[in-house]
Parts: sequence; structure tokens; C-alpha cells
Amino acid sequence: MTRSYRFISEHRVIFGVTRLCRVLGVRRPGFYEWLAAAPARAQRAAGDEELAIEIVEVHAGHRGAYGRPRIVAALRRRGLRVNHKRVGRVMRERGVIGFTRRRRRSLTRVDAIEAPVPDLIGRDFTAPAPGWRLVGDITYVPTREGWFYLATVIDLHNREVVGHAMADHMRAELVRDALDLAVRRGLISDGAVFHADRRSQYTSELFRSTLAGHGIRPSVGRAGSCFDNAVAESFFATLKTEIGTTVWDTREDARRDVFAYLGYYNHDRLHSTLDYRTPHEVRVGHRQGLALVS
Repeated sequence: MTRSYRFISEHRVIFGVTRLCRVLGVRRPGFYEWLAAAPARAQRAAGDEELAIEIVEVHAGHRGAYGRPRIVAALRRRGLRVNHKRVGRVMRERGVIGFTRRRRRSLTRVDAIEAPVPDLIGRDFTAPAPGWRLVGDITYVPTREGWFYLATVIDLHNREVVGHAMADHMRAELVRDALDLAVRRGLISDGAVFHADRRSQYTSELFRSTLAGHGIRPSVGRAGSCFDNAVAESFFATLKTEIGTTVWDTREDARRDVFAYLGYYNHDRLHSTLDYRTPHEVRVGHRQGLALVS
């Protein structure tokens, strides 16, 4: 219903409210009630965004260890009047999770009607050559302007971040842009396998069609199993540890620092999995080896 009302609001000048309500099968009084409530909705959304920034500051200030109860207590010590339900909702919407010793529950909902996609990786995080087996994931970066999201594409042969995208949203376009960058750089081979978890961005029609257009085979792990995409998760843990757990002032500041870290990670950071070589050295060395053989 909200989607219909939003569509009517955006096109009412051209087509008129009466006609649009009739075509979409909604009541005119309902639309005008929704329109009248817009300022209140905007105020609530702005309040949630301000609260989210406070939550992120507390969460980051305690090394990501605080869950909802301690975050609520910390916010109240700051003088904020908040309740558990609202804080929990804002945390869920923005993916803020505290450390826990309990068994992990599923973090990704499986779409019961989605076309089945096999797991072509099977926790074998190796590849005989660059560009053949890749993994991807999304993480969030906290800023005082709001959330900032990073999607990456990692080559399992040399652990290089071959594609990435950053934005203030985590829609399917974000993961598509990361993959498109890797393709434009010429770092993905025809018939390659791209592996991710079952979150909606990677199972979306947009992303699947992007994979098909590039001749890449999709692969997904089990719902809620971090081990099925361990390389991608490990990279984000490394990034957040080495870049410094903090809250950036602006999204542009975060973009600059993350971009600089990606360059450092690919070209300068010695990787233990690669016998203490850099991802870039391994890729270049593989190509030079092929040239010598030929």
C-alpha cells in the first residue's frame, strides 16, 4: 500500500489522484491520510537516523562487543530517553550485532520461492589461477552522517580485492557495481564461479542477470553459516581491525580511508596465506610463470 501511495504522490501532477487511485485500486481518503502523515514519518525517520548514529558510536567505542541491553544502558547514561524495542529495531535494520558466546542463529533469511543455487565452493577456498573462483560480501562502515556500505569481490587464488563498491545503501546495485568493476578491470575469467551468502542482494534478479551477462556461474552457501563464506568474512574482520574501529565524520572520509586501505591490502600487505607475499605479487607472478612456460 505504501508503495502505491508513493507512486501516486510522485505522478499525481501528470495523471491526477483520482485516476491513479482507480488504476492502483486504492482509496483516495487513504492516500490523503498517508500524505498528511508524511511530516510525522519524516520526523520519525530523522529521529531513527540520529539514534542510529548514537548506537554506532557506542557500539564502535566498545569494540563491537555491546549488544542491545548494554547499548540501551549506555544511551541512557548519555541522557537519551530510549526503550529496548526501538533500539533493537534500529540495530536490526542497520546490522549492528554485539558479540555473543551463544550458538549463532541464521543471519540470512532464505527465500522459499527463489530458484535453487548450488554451493560450487564447498569451503574449498583455493583456486588454480586468478579470476576463476571469487567470493563476495557486504559490510557496513559507521559515520556521523549515517551508514556507509562496502561490497567486495575477492579472488580466492591470491586473496586480492579485485572489485569493490561503496554507497549509502545496500541494495542489489551495490553488489552489481562491485562485480562490474572487477569485470572492467579484466580480472575475471569466462566461466568463473562467484560465491556469496544467501542475502537478498546476491539472490536478486538484478545480480543473477549480471552474473549471467558476464558468463559467471553463481554459488551460495547455507543460510546463516559464516564458515561457508569465511574468506570474505575474514577480510572484513581484518579491514576493521587494521583500519581502526571508529566512527568517521563523513561518508567521504570513510570512502577515502577504505579506498586507501584496499590499495594497501592489495599491493603492500604481506598475506600469511600467500607465504607472506602480497595479493598483487601473486597475481603478477602467476602471469609471468605462464609467459615463461609459453
